[in-house]
Amino acid sequence: MTGVLIDFYRAIEASSLRMLEAAKAQDWEGVMRCEGACAVLIEQLRHRAKTEELGPLERVEKTRIMQRILRNDAQIRNLAEPWLAQLDEYPESTPAFLH
Repeated sequence: MTGVLIDFYRAIEASSLRMLEAAKAQDWEGVMRCEGACAVLIEQLRHRAKTEELGPLERVEKTRIMQRILRNDAQIRNLAEPWLAQLDEYPESTPAFLH
């Protein structure tokens, strides 16, 4: 059945976007719910991918979807852990202090 496998990627992307929107609203419970939905979809995708393949156009779409998911994930991480961004402000030449 063609088209079904790509629908899993689309659903994961949609859940990823909802997760990003929840993170922007600082709704961390919503983020966790969406993360759980993504995990279920990913497991279903893995199972389905054992018996189905994407066509050439679907592979191109999959690549675009995966890039958007990765961008969403990066934004979510930045919202969830702003202190990581602060670490980038420190130069590598800063000596480490040992206590």
